[in-house]
Amino acid sequence: MLLFVLFLLLYFNPSLSVKICSFNVRSFGEAKIARPEVVDAVVKITSRCDIMLLMEIKENKNRTCPLLVEKLAGQTKGQREEYSCMASGRLGRKTYKEQYVFLYRRNIVSVKQTYQYPDTQPGDEDAFSREPFVAWFQSPKTAVKEFAIIPLHTTPETAVREIDELYDVYLDVKQRWDTKNFIFMGDFNAGCSYVPQKHWKNIRLRTGPEFDWLIGDKNDTTVKGSTSCPYDRIVVSGEQLSQAVVPNSATIFDFQTAFQMSEEQALGVSDHFPVEFELKAHGGFFDWIKSKFSKKRRVRKNRRSGS
Repeated sequence: MLLFVLFLLLYFNPSLSVKICSFNVRSFGEAKIARPEVVDAVVKITSRCDIMLLMEIKENKNRTCPLLVEKLAGQTKGQREEYSCMASGRLGRKTYKEQYVFLYRRNIVSVKQTYQYPDTQPGDEDAFSREPFVAWFQSPKTAVKEFAIIPLHTTPETAVREIDELYDVYLDVKQRWDTKNFIFMGDFNAGCSYVPQKHWKNIRLRTGPEFDWLIGDKNDTTVKGSTSCPYDRIVVSGEQLSQAVVPNSATIFDFQTAFQMSEEQALGVSDHFPVEFELKAHGGFFDWIKSKFSKKRRVRKNRRSGS
């Protein structure tokens, strides 16, 4: 009997959450790929996450996905832990281009659809420096079964406008896909001189009651000890999704401290720390027990009301 109870506790373990992360890896191109210590740090950071969004991917030979998937396979070991990778096209104005990259554990989540926002809204064309590459994930192991992730890396000088324009992307994706669950994340440059306090009232993603900002204005997502700015953000929308967020799980991963690096070594990886949060696992032993008692209470109540 004891073994059976232990099995149930493990099988329905409510702590088996899904971790979703966002990381600006700062000019990840040929020079960084050639530095094993940088690649190893990015792999170690990513291996903590079930879904990782990487930004500022600048190499143009499509090596990033195969390289990181191969390195992650060596880290995690075993087919059940293997990652898949998908990348946007090369985005940007003129000659400067970047890609958004999603790495995800394919035994945990799958990709239902992707969508490159065209940024051609009449009268408001070319609002984004790097228009969002939207991914619709399915996740049978979490309390919320599907959600769309809308990534954004703004240009600092136009951060206010670009963050506000995410509202238009939100409306567009809602019209295209049958989902009410949204995660906006990335390097929004959403703080310090780039988004002064007085401008928040002009940002629809901030003023709309349907949006929950998980990384606050007083957080510091920068590596440099001399700066303290909440550039990197996570915003969620949708009642079901908001309820599925593990309380107090939204945080900044200080890889400098975790990997015992000097500031110089950490800056060699990035000038940003990753941001992350967790979604509750589907059900859970205690949720299952609660549902059983709820059903019994409803049955008794119905019997009393019918007598």
